[in-house]
Amino acid sequence: MTPFPWAEAMQFGLGVLRLPPDQFWRMTPRELAAAIAGLRGGATPPLGRAAFAELMRRYPDRSGATR
Repeated sequence: MTPFPWAEAMQFGLGVLRLPPDQFWRMTPRELAAAIAGLRGGATPPLGRAAFAELMRRYPDRSGATR
């Protein structure tokens, strides 16, 4: 198993994305990968209406939740 490339992740997150350190360290590796893919044009197509509706059905907002 290859170790996670922390040096490259930090260079990209802090240098290219210009994230403040506290935001960078709160990200998961998957979130960082999504940010990298988004900046590079990403290979993942946008979420379709049906898939979004399914996510909303499976994970509904809580009543009275605040953001």
